[in-house]
Amino acid sequence: MAEKKPIGKITHFFPKISVAVVELNGTIKKGDKIKIVGHGKEFEQTVESMQIEHEQVKEAKKGQSIGMKVDEPVREKDLVYKI
Repeated sequence: MAEKKPIGKITHFFPKISVAVVELNGTIKKGDKIKIVGHGKEFEQTVESMQIEHEQVKEAKKGQSIGMKVDEPVREKDLVYKI
């Protein structure tokens, strides 16, 4: 699989609740499969929960920042790809 352009970048991670803040430069929907890559590791997951300003959303667009539940710890500057 050729790496496409990332749809977002991790800007913050809350380890106690396993939530990442993602700054988007593409569109993402609940149910999308994503890959998070950075700092020598990568993993795939399905988007199950997204929030903007503590409100659940089904879709987010370029320019928005979302809070997203992640399956594994991530770090700032990790990149998010849609697969």
